Amino acid sequence: MRYAIVIEKAEGNYSAYVPDLPGCVATGATVEETEAQIREAIGFHLEGMREDGLPIPQPASRVEYVDIAA
Repeated sequence: MRYAIVIEKAEGNYSAYVPDLPGCVATGATVEETEAQIREAIGFHLEGMREDGLPIPQPASRVEYVDIAA
């Protein structure tokens, strides 16, 4: 499966979340570290959902960029 993630600059670090997996979040000192952490968090999140007998949400979010003239 391929889930969209959002990485945001926070004060002093970065944070990430997965729109299709509420509650699945991670932080890191760099974008690269944050991406690695959210990959691990997704694995743990899905494992926990399976253990709890919950349905695994199919990826549904899309990421698009919009160019705006400045």
